[in-house]
Amino acid sequence: MRLTDFWTRLDEAFGPGYAASIARDQVLSQLGGRTIEQALASGEQTHMVWRAVCAAYPDRVPARLR
Repeated sequence: MRLTDFWTRLDEAFGPGYAASIARDQVLSQLGGRTIEQALASGEQTHMVWRAVCAAYPDRVPARLR
């Protein structure tokens, strides 16, 4: 998954303002206690980060975006 696709999916799932907040502020256990931004900055593959988002927010991420 390309990084632009990742951000587009996150925006679609949460809305642009809330997506940015989640990426910056929400620590996910699925990412080893890191935020989305921290995981991506440390080189984590985007598809792995996206899977973590889907696992952390199963009710927010529509099936078509998984």
